[in-house]
Amino acid sequence: MTDVITTPTVGGPTLPQERRLVTAIPGPRSLALHARRQAAVASGVSSTLPIQVVAAGGGVLVDVDGNSLIDLGSGIAVVNVGNADTEVAAAVAAQAAAFTHTCFMITPYEGYVAVAEHLNRLTPGDHEKRSALFNSGAEAVENAVKIARHATGRSAVVVLDHAYHGRTNLTMALTAKSMPYKAGFGPFAPEVYRVPMAYPYRWPGGPDACGPEAATQAIDHIRTEIGADNVAAILVEPIQGEGGFIVPGEGYLPALVDFCREHGILFVADEIQTGFGRTGHWFASEHEGIVPDLVTTAKGIAGGLPLAGVTGRAALMDAVHVGGLGGTYGGNPVACAAAVATIELIERDGLVERAATLGDVLRARLEALAADDPGIGDVRGRGLMQAIELVVPGSTSPDPARVRAVLAACHAAGVVTLGAGTYGNVIRFLPPLVIGEDLLHEGLTVVADALAATRP
Repeated sequence: MTDVITTPTVGGPTLPQERRLVTAIPGPRSLALHARRQAAVASGVSSTLPIQVVAAGGGVLVDVDGNSLIDLGSGIAVVNVGNADTEVAAAVAAQAAAFTHTCFMITPYEGYVAVAEHLNRLTPGDHEKRSALFNSGAEAVENAVKIARHATGRSAVVVLDHAYHGRTNLTMALTAKSMPYKAGFGPFAPEVYRVPMAYPYRWPGGPDACGPEAATQAIDHIRTEIGADNVAAILVEPIQGEGGFIVPGEGYLPALVDFCREHGILFVADEIQTGFGRTGHWFASEHEGIVPDLVTTAKGIAGGLPLAGVTGRAALMDAVHVGGLGGTYGGNPVACAAAVATIELIERDGLVERAATLGDVLRARLEALAADDPGIGDVRGRGLMQAIELVVPGSTSPDPARVRAVLAACHAAGVVTLGAGTYGNVIRFLPPLVIGEDLLHEGLTVVADALAATRP
């Protein structure tokens, strides 16, 4: 018989907002649970930090040993409103007590419609829109491709260097990085083509030339090697996520949008990691002044419950035949209740504006670190989605070993930090939008200490 390790799990905003270490990280109870995990869970499922969480709220996570860690990851940009927010939890509980599932395709319910109405209202553009709900970001991307192909009658899909769009077969094809996302899992879906991304830090012509030059190269590639008339959609993250929080060079995305309009190609914005206030706007496309034809959402939409959506121009969304979109769990009523509560909370408490304000605080700290550390090659991002890229001093050669060392030091000191980047040399910062400024500063001080301890 397996012993069950239990700990009181009072969480949400009532948790003390503090970093508190009572054992080494991970502690003995976490290590015991980790041993059970290794015996029961497939080894291909990774864990960045093998603590076992029992409560979370605001800007902290509490583990089974009683340690309280500062959360600078938000479950990868998911708990934008913080974990177990009182109003989100109450909405979930009320809906779960009423009914947990009917399948919207069989007997629909208001919650699904309410989420669709919010998405239609909040996503960029004042045109008439429709939405469809799904379970995960990858599922949303797959359905956006389905919609684009059906609406245009074309098959080719164009994506960017350094892109990440998911782990299913089609979305692996759309994703750029091989290890760990694609290695050994092929063959992949056909009719996916990759073009240059405007990566300012690494663009040969320099950051100022990056946007126009990269757009010219991408468009030339589409015209000469793919054929514009064959392309259903160009799929873009307005700020790349797993690729390293790359903000495209100025002018790049608007040039792609103009090209799409000229050739009847749909511009699809993957706002899965960038959405719901994360970057200081509701959606990162707004920073570029662009209006996508289709927008995919997930992560921050529902306070931690699995939900995703595709929102787009009404004529495109309605072009798909009845029964062509859907799924058993898509738009689950409990997840929809969480999403409505989450969206209302973001609006009522001004969390989009708060992300912009705290983003300025974060940028100032990161730039100060970079000014004193020749191994920080670039600081980039928007709002509370920012990153530093670590390189060998005096060069642009990636330094993934130092990233691993910094992350390990932060974790040992009680701060949850995440890596990213095609070359594994980026540290990304995704704190909850509700994190206290003092707690954010404390977490960044731990990061600063880790950087100082690992400086070449």
